[in-house]
This record gives sequence, structure tokens and C-alpha cells, in this order.
Amino acid sequence: MSTSDLACEKTPSVASPALFSLKGKSALVTGGTRGIGQACAIALVQAGASVCLAVRPGHQSSSTHPALQVLLDLTGQSSDQKHTTVDADLSNMADVKTVFDRALQVAPQGKIDILVNCGGIQRRHPSTDFPEEDWDEVINVNLKSVWLLSQAAGRHMVERRSGKIINFGSLLTFQGGLTVPAYASAKGAVGQLTKALSNEWAKHNVQVNGIAPGYIATDMNEKLLADPTRLRQISERIPAGRWGDPVDFAGPLLFLASSASQYVSGEMLVVDGGWMGR
Repeated sequence: MSTSDLACEKTPSVASPALFSLKGKSALVTGGTRGIGQACAIALVQAGASVCLAVRPGHQSSSTHPALQVLLDLTGQSSDQKHTTVDADLSNMADVKTVFDRALQVAPQGKIDILVNCGGIQRRHPSTDFPEEDWDEVINVNLKSVWLLSQAAGRHMVERRSGKIINFGSLLTFQGGLTVPAYASAKGAVGQLTKALSNEWAKHNVQVNGIAPGYIATDMNEKLLADPTRLRQISERIPAGRWGDPVDFAGPLLFLASSASQYVSGEMLVVDGGWMGR
């Protein structure tokens, strides 16, 4: 085995804008139907990638999902990009175990170059009263599904010696939060899982990184946004002076999904308006 077989490829010597091109690439995105995940899916499409959205079963047809139509409208019929969906209940581990292979079946050229694990749920209770069923659901959706999808992607990408895996953490990857012990535990573990996979796969030219959002104005934070006291307390602590928007993740996501981050692996990129620096 040559030395090059145990090293990631070098960053291409091309004009800087070309480093961020995803033309010819295929991505699988969980949580891509709304909020941060949808902003990431749109960014991938705009950079030239074909996107497969993992969507919850139950819509009249996943092929007519409104989030898929958004992506199709971005590219038009003349594009060589192909956008698709795959049913995925992230709380059902038997279902999750088949998601990646089913996505491969509909992906252009039968390959997936980028996996974005953005799907997640939140449950809030005082820790003394936190229901076991809520704990299990949060851990399964926010951690175990990330592990299973990353494992499946790793098998595919390591063999091909090419791939990007991007796991979404949280400020609670680093902090404990209040009344969210399951979410904090899962997101803390996502940070460690990202590093562990990077340690094994970076030499195979598979970069595994994460993004840790700060306080973002999405439906997951609707209870905080509706609480005047907590809203004021949080807002006053954000150096940027505002809560984040989903579109704030387009640039960081493209950086980690593209050749621009070829020598970046095992990192959690914090996108928080300066919260963690304070």
C-alpha cells in the first residue's frame, strides 16, 4: 500500500470560487424540509449538487413533498442535477438502517458524496421528571440515527476514498442547557462521534466535521422565543445582537461540503453570533 493510499487528497490548485463548487456531487440530507436543514439543502443545490431529502413518511407522496419542489424550482428542467426523496423515520432504527442504501438507489451514478445529518428533535422537562420514553426518542433521533447513517456512509465513502460527512451539533455540544438533559447528552455525543470517525476515516480522504448552531429563530426554539424573559436573557448575551437565521448556515455548510475544507477534519464549526466566545 502506497503512502498516498493512507492520506487525504490535497486541496485542488484552482481559482478560489471553484473550491466551493459541488457540480457533479450528490448529497443526502436529513432534516432538510425546514429550518436550518432546508437552508443547507438549498445551498447545496445552488452550488451544483444533486440532493436527496430524507423525509418523514406520511405525506401523500414523498415525490411531491413541498421541500423537494423548492429544490426542483431552483434548478429547472434543463439542469443535469437530479433531486429526489427517500422516506425516513429517524425514530425507527430499523428504518434508519436502510435509508442510505435506498438513497444510493436513486442517487445519480449510484453514489453519495456528502451526508448532512441535520435531523433532530427537542423535548423539554425538568430533569427530575424527564420521561424515559422522551429520553429514548431524543437519543435515537439525535444520536443513534446520526451514528447509523454515518456508518453506512463511511462504508460507501471509505471504499471510494472520497466523501464529506457533516453532523449538526449544538451549543449544547459544549454546554449543559436547562431542562434538556437528553438533547444535551445527544449533542455532546455527536461532537465526540464526529472526532472519532474523523480519526479513522481522514486518511481515507473522508472528512467528518460538524456544525454547532447557536440560538436560531426556528420552530425548535419556539418555546424560548415565546418566553419574554428567556428571550431577553438570551438576546442580550449574543455579541452579534440578534438570533441567527437558517440562511446563516449556507456558507459554513458549503465550506465543509466542498474541496475548500479538504484539510479540515474532526472539527465542530460553531455558528452562534459569538456566543461561545463570550
